[in-house]
Amino acid sequence: MKRWLIFGLGCLLLIPASWAQDLVGGLRDQGLGFAQVVPGRDLRFPRDHGAHPDYRIEWWYLTANLADGEGRHWGLQWTLFRQALSPKPVEAGWHSNQMWMAHAAITTPEGHFHEQRFARGGIGQAGVNRIGEDGFFNAWMDDWEWRSVGASLFPAKLRFSIEDREINLQLQASGELVANGVDGYSQKSAQGQASYYYSQPHISVRASVSQGLEKVELSGMGWLDREWSSQALADNQQGWDWFSLHLNDGHKLMVYQLRHDDGEHWLSGTWISPDGDTRKLDRATVELESTDVREVAVGDNRVRALPMEWRLALAESRRRWRIRPLYDQQWMDTRFPYWEGVVLVEDEQGVAAGIGYMELTGYD
Repeated sequence: MKRWLIFGLGCLLLIPASWAQDLVGGLRDQGLGFAQVVPGRDLRFPRDHGAHPDYRIEWWYLTANLADGEGRHWGLQWTLFRQALSPKPVEAGWHSNQMWMAHAAITTPEGHFHEQRFARGGIGQAGVNRIGEDGFFNAWMDDWEWRSVGASLFPAKLRFSIEDREINLQLQASGELVANGVDGYSQKSAQGQASYYYSQPHISVRASVSQGLEKVELSGMGWLDREWSSQALADNQQGWDWFSLHLNDGHKLMVYQLRHDDGEHWLSGTWISPDGDTRKLDRATVELESTDVREVAVGDNRVRALPMEWRLALAESRRRWRIRPLYDQQWMDTRFPYWEGVVLVEDEQGVAAGIGYMELTGYD
């Protein structure tokens, strides 16, 4: 789930003021003129790995929990966002109505570092290629590139840079794709907002991080989110809190809540067993509660109060966990900022139970 507001506002930097007003006004409407998200549409692969330019917005979002040879925690994030500025047919060259944004971040034992990039479609600077049965997946912005060896997303290589760090990943998938919601139809509110949403939580990752003459080898687990929609947040939704967790017993868990003004938040998620079986989660089966709010530096000598620690429970299975960040300062000080970084998972007795990623948006 996630990222409509971040990307939609980010594109304002690249478009004329007359378009900007239309885009801001459209973030909370029903995306009239664009293709609509409806239940019952089958996800089809490899087609749906590619871009969906008839829809307003989509993203390819990878996070990875990794460790170095000393067993220290690292994290990587790479995201490519696409947004159509209007529902007109896509045009080539500078007349293209497709805008692109990319984020990259690395969480190291020494600190958190990130970069952002923007591009217009149609001029070869960024995009996702059309995929056929005999083709391959390729997503790029400038020299940041994800390239598979076939029409599937995996196996693949991903390369990008953050400041003076060169990062190369080799990605393999060992399990099936997971359709979130109901067969990939992911409802976001009682008012009807929804997206098409699938994940690949079964990614093994080998990575190298080169900085000058130093090179660190890493390995661990990754999580890919793929989502597209023509609808944004409901009028009464402020932002979201999202978690993807790799548990030590082999289970995997994705949970998010869209925060409502009245406190009646929209909760959804997917519980994934070691053998690949999935179970849809909702407000009746998930308990999510912030247990500690702390101030985090957000740049320019400013701080922001954010819910840094959480209690998450699955009511039916009586499973409960405590979630806390590897360290608090994993702030994405991008043009439209948010918090995203590595989290540690513990059981009720405080014993390590897993690792994952957390995203927090919409906190003023």
